[in-house]
Amino acid sequence: MTSVARKILSEHIMSGSASLRPGDEIGLKIDRTLTQDATGTLAYLQFEAIGLEKVRTELSVSFVDHNTLQTDFRNPDDHRYLQTVAAKYGILFSRPGNGICHQVFLERFSKPGETLIGSDSHTPTAGGAGMIAIGAGGLDVAVAMGGGAYYLKTPEIVGVKLYGRMPDYVSAKDVILEVLRRLKVDGGVDKILEYFGPGIKQLSVPERATITNMGAETGATTSVFPSDEITREFLKMQQRAHDWVEIPEANEKDFDEVITIDLSKLEPFIAKPHSPDNVVPLSELIGLKVDQVAIGSCTNSSLKDMLTVAALLKGRKIHPNTVLGVSPGSRQVLEYIAENGQLADMISAGARILESACGPCIGMGFAPPSTGVSLRTFNRNFKGRSGTADAQVYLVSPEVAVAAAIYGEITDPRKLGPPPRVEMPLKINVDDSMIIRPSNTPSSVEIIRGPNIVQLPKMVPLPDSLPAMQVLIKLGDDITTDQIMPAGAKILPLRSNLPEISMHVFEQVDPSFVSTALRAKEQGGGIILAGNNYGQGSSREHAALAPMYLGVKLVLAKSFARIHKANLVNFGILPCTIDDPTLFEKIDPGDTLEMKRIRQALKEGRTHLSLTNKAKGIKIPMTCELTEREKNIILAGGLLNYTREGGI
Repeated sequence: MTSVARKILSEHIMSGSASLRPGDEIGLKIDRTLTQDATGTLAYLQFEAIGLEKVRTELSVSFVDHNTLQTDFRNPDDHRYLQTVAAKYGILFSRPGNGICHQVFLERFSKPGETLIGSDSHTPTAGGAGMIAIGAGGLDVAVAMGGGAYYLKTPEIVGVKLYGRMPDYVSAKDVILEVLRRLKVDGGVDKILEYFGPGIKQLSVPERATITNMGAETGATTSVFPSDEITREFLKMQQRAHDWVEIPEANEKDFDEVITIDLSKLEPFIAKPHSPDNVVPLSELIGLKVDQVAIGSCTNSSLKDMLTVAALLKGRKIHPNTVLGVSPGSRQVLEYIAENGQLADMISAGARILESACGPCIGMGFAPPSTGVSLRTFNRNFKGRSGTADAQVYLVSPEVAVAAAIYGEITDPRKLGPPPRVEMPLKINVDDSMIIRPSNTPSSVEIIRGPNIVQLPKMVPLPDSLPAMQVLIKLGDDITTDQIMPAGAKILPLRSNLPEISMHVFEQVDPSFVSTALRAKEQGGGIILAGNNYGQGSSREHAALAPMYLGVKLVLAKSFARIHKANLVNFGILPCTIDDPTLFEKIDPGDTLEMKRIRQALKEGRTHLSLTNKAKGIKIPMTCELTEREKNIILAGGLLNYTREGGI
């Protein structure tokens, strides 16, 4: 017997060692892909640039779920572009209103034993149904849609053993908050978290998906559960029993490391501002006044979640000083609760029913009031992500969220009485009419491009030397992609317009960054200096592409988050780690750094290099750890150039 992850990985290796030794680079065959509209427009522009007539995957789906707030022409123009591209290139198109990509994919397209990559960091949601599902940059997804391998460092497989029985009002959200409490936001980097043990039998597929979804916050490559009779029942409910295959759970000896969690010892948890790993027992915050509650997101918007929320709200009213918003995760979920009365229970309690979309999770509407306390069932609570810069956002389970909405303060959910016993239907009405199939005559399809859709700039190869370049900004640890490139209603409509969106890089951290970067660009480029775990969070490749557009040539950090490092390479930015952390303190913004013959050094395969700090007269040793393939991508000026040259 072997682990679920190793079994699936070994069956999909296109290049690299079948021994799956941790740290070695492997290239995986990708069966299925997903994109969403905030990253999808750019991904499909990149796919078009590759020059293929049709996608070569088993299945590719384009979802619209992020940029659904249509205050002007830009978002609907992107949606029209995405629909016509999908029709032309053999891609399914999930229309706005059909639901959140991860929830809809889990319901309609998850398939145990297969591989999925998506241009969204929460793609591992599908691991709840026994898939190896990995978040990646849009360019990696474009290459995979073209039949190319997806490359990554072979992860360690960490077994998470669940045993014992969860107490009342402890849920799947509390399980993953406990994992985050232990691992923190960087403890899963270059690892796969695989769940096993008798405790997994308590968890339905949607509950498992809550856990795999938020495993992304540990930095893990992905998270996965076995495919068992519980998986089969879920697929049967979705009228997809034919997609089920059994993938048994592994034994403890099959893992590189094992974490054990006694579910009976868990209690309701809460993640305090402004990080999902800032986890404490809920009991520490009882009585804190709450202004807003939001239930939904790809973490907690399933039918199981909505039925639980409705049962707890039935016959009750929300507190007069608290606002409650509920976002069902898909049209399927919304239809079910509308037909069976649960939607009426929510409305009667005073809930605002929001669109089946990402919405508040990415700052796209339903922002908290200034300095407001907002409890959310989401996966991230980075500062400013909600759309309100000074809001205090806490992450909780749906049960805790309902209790706060009713009492107007953080409350032990056991105060609500015995927990509801939610019965899931054996079969659900399936209506895929809002998933548009591609055209049977693709040559006749005209791709429609609005004025905000700007073609990609030409990528230039790495120069022979890095000239005297200015350190544009100095950052601390755990800088998120939200801090590099904000989301929200103001910025997201610019995702298909690189020149415009580049004007917002680092604006939350340093409002003067763009003017500094543009001056540096005229002089040959600049450098970003950062601490540990640089680029954690979202898969948004704009956090690499926009700095590249502004002339950033190198990021020097103490360590990198997995997806962001890959995105830097994909867009020709050299990611290097500083060898001596004490030298970090001796580098200041405005210092000029240079390195001669960098191109030759990379060609020779050297990884230990050094910069000269001309302002201080000191050498800065650094390590540029790149695989042979990544080195060639950097030399070519990015993955798009490399792919055009035959690298796919």
